[in-house]
Amino acid sequence: MKKILVTGSKGQLGNELQVAAKNFPQLELVFTDVDELDICNLTAVEEFVQNAGFNAIVNCAAYTAVDKAETDQDLCYKINRDAVRNLAQVAQSNGSKLIHVSTDYVFDGTQHVPYVETDPLCPVSVYGKSKLKGEEQALQNCDHVAIIRTSWLYSAFGNNFVKTMIRLGQERESLNVIFDQVGTPTYAADLAVAILQVLNAESFVTGIYHFSNEGVCSWYDFAKKIHQLSGVTCKVNPIETKDYPTAAARPHYSVLNKSKIKSTYNIEIPHWEESLIKCVEILQK
Repeated sequence: MKKILVTGSKGQLGNELQVAAKNFPQLELVFTDVDELDICNLTAVEEFVQNAGFNAIVNCAAYTAVDKAETDQDLCYKINRDAVRNLAQVAQSNGSKLIHVSTDYVFDGTQHVPYVETDPLCPVSVYGKSKLKGEEQALQNCDHVAIIRTSWLYSAFGNNFVKTMIRLGQERESLNVIFDQVGTPTYAADLAVAILQVLNAESFVTGIYHFSNEGVCSWYDFAKKIHQLSGVTCKVNPIETKDYPTAAARPHYSVLNKSKIKSTYNIEIPHWEESLIKCVEILQK
């Protein structure tokens, strides 16, 4: 049986890993969040991992408040860069593998074809820059690391776009949603299963991978589908990014090419609409 340390277990992905782990009895997952393990503290990580026999560490912890990060840079880098270095160093010294979750925000969004793992990196926000630094720290400090970039994450757990659109749609008669930012929503439950499949694979292939659901949409299309599935009748108006100013810039196009993870680990990925149906059903129970 493989023993796995999971950090950030109270977030969207961490919670979904706890649900999905029930279908992988051959993996023993130890779930931690900041109360159990402060990954920003190298000594704490060393003491927690030492002699525990972890085969792998899965880092789901991240600073994800994209706009707030523009002014809260110290904490953002502490979690997204420094803590990753801590985990990578400890994984290396203990002979553990490391799976680190990253983001589409490491790209500038100027392409018009899905991004592959080797495309040039040029983040346009503090959040994106901090996540790129985290990737670099993981790769520099651990020989056995898999980085999985994802996009537009949502879940029945935590705060996310799906929950916000349902809530606002029930409160208001109309909503303005951006239509000129295009990407792919990712159901955290699907990403959780993919991570467990990587952990359960016969061979661990290091490198950078992309994972999102299949298909492409704008935030406007996403909001319309959320409302349709949840029975919300609020009018949704498409607007341009320039009409909805935010503190942090965002990629206009961040569709990810998933060919590498699909072929390497034989992973099948559902279409985003298919997965959204599942999530909305859970939220309406």
